[in-house]
Amino acid sequence: MLKIIKRFKARFKYLDLGILCCFIILSIIGVIMVYSASMVSASKGSLTGGASIEANFFMKRQYIFAIVGFILMLFISLYFNINALKKANTQKFLVLSTIVLLFLTLLIGKDVNGSRNWINLGLFSVQSSEFLKLVAIFYLAFILDKRLTNKRDYKIKNLVPPLGILGVGLVLVLMQGDLGGTLLSVAIIASILMYSDIKNKIKIQILAVTSIPTLIYIFYTLVFDSKNLYRMKRIKVVLDPFKYENGDGYQLTNALVSISNGGIFGRGLGNGILKLGYLPEPHTDFIFTVISEELGLVGVLLILCMYGYIIFKGFIYANRTNNHFYKLICIGVVSYLFMQIFINMGGVSGLIPLTGITLPLLSYGGSSMLSVSIALGSMLAVIREIKKEERYK
Repeated sequence: MLKIIKRFKARFKYLDLGILCCFIILSIIGVIMVYSASMVSASKGSLTGGASIEANFFMKRQYIFAIVGFILMLFISLYFNINALKKANTQKFLVLSTIVLLFLTLLIGKDVNGSRNWINLGLFSVQSSEFLKLVAIFYLAFILDKRLTNKRDYKIKNLVPPLGILGVGLVLVLMQGDLGGTLLSVAIIASILMYSDIKNKIKIQILAVTSIPTLIYIFYTLVFDSKNLYRMKRIKVVLDPFKYENGDGYQLTNALVSISNGGIFGRGLGNGILKLGYLPEPHTDFIFTVISEELGLVGVLLILCMYGYIIFKGFIYANRTNNHFYKLICIGVVSYLFMQIFINMGGVSGLIPLTGITLPLLSYGGSSMLSVSIALGSMLAVIREIKKEERYK
């Protein structure tokens, strides 16, 4: 027992306690705000298709998700050997498993809000697209590190196979109807590529090759695909939401009103009004509006500061090491967090069209919590190795 405690202490001293504390505080705030956002709607059955449930149903589940996420993150950060991801067989397993999971979801997954990206595992459901984001970070960091470490010249043809494999996963997510998740994964991949030591000429070629088909697909779905005309309506609504407040702009206008109601200090925890049937998913996609209304600008700034601290420290550690693999893992994780925060907050505040992306650690959802926990745990494991390198030097 003493040996276990000594090993724990030896590993714990290499953790970044600031990131760990931000994770814990944000998770606690998430559990509290999920309860505040869902307690009335849950008891009335408006979140479960008319079937009334106990007021703390979603809060209890989010509490379990947060505990499991914390344990998983702490285990990965303390005991997982991040260098195991540099093995080719490990990467093959992760990539193939994710693609198989995405394919199975497409075949037997259940539809939620028009997207078939959930697979039922009995006690809970898993959003398979969440794990593509993690695999994209790990796989691309592995491929780029292997090339850069061996000092092989990069050409566009050298990146076509790995990007093509990730492209298969992106196509499967698109076929599930999750455009927001696809664009988020593309943003993560682009961030890693742009930060890497690849020559700028190659970066431009990669962006040209990948952006053209993406733009063509988006244009087609927005203009010609009748099943996705609602996306065009969301763009129209962003330009002038209150013009369509009784129709397509109902969600966004209520979200804006909810945010404006908060003022500087908020209406008080539990005293929000717009969550009472005016917002469709107050405990998931629109959790930021509930936070804004009840905790005000002060609460929002506190949350943004904690998000900003995690992202800032990720960049700091990425620049403190010469190990390409460690650098790209840190950049991948912080770009994942930053883009998901920006897309969620930008959507509900009218800056960009709504996409249905959750807010990390705050929105209700087990898949999102586990995905973010694994990502942060992996970054903390990288930070542990970076601190060890610095100590040895």
